[in-house]
Amino acid sequence: MCIMDKLKIDLRRMEEAVSEYRYHLSRDYFEAIDAPEVREGEVDVVLTVRKASQFFELDFHTEGVVHVTCDLCLDDMEQPIASDDHVVARFGDANGEDGDVVVVDENEGMLDTAWLIYEFICLAIPIKHVHAPGKCNAAMTKLLNEHSAARSSEEEGAGAVDPRWAALKQLKINN
Repeated sequence: MCIMDKLKIDLRRMEEAVSEYRYHLSRDYFEAIDAPEVREGEVDVVLTVRKASQFFELDFHTEGVVHVTCDLCLDDMEQPIASDDHVVARFGDANGEDGDVVVVDENEGMLDTAWLIYEFICLAIPIKHVHAPGKCNAAMTKLLNEHSAARSSEEEGAGAVDPRWAALKQLKINN
């Protein structure tokens, strides 16, 4: 059975008030999703589904490590992630979303959680992701330092200020 098939939940056939699903997502999951942000990782997901009379509450606990590109040296790096997310689902005429509620086609009754989980993984990644100090690619760090804006402005003329900036600074002083 394909990993993507395991991530589909038949809500119509749920009999228990609470059901728990556990998934270990690895390379095959990320290849099947085929999205650009995260291409590889090892992530464990615990999904708890509570059945109520008119809706379902889904609680996702996601934890693991994903591989992302370092913002400084552009090498791959491991980024630990952890998140707890909550989704409400209900039956309707067609699959879709109604505000904060996921609508599942009543005739089909299957909720595909694969993309929801991927979105939770992406949202758990910090905005800035860089290697720990000293772990970045040394050659790339050297090039970055050689071509940084601060170094370039120092070489152009120590202390030389663009006349436009000088005029703006004068405006600030006068006010």
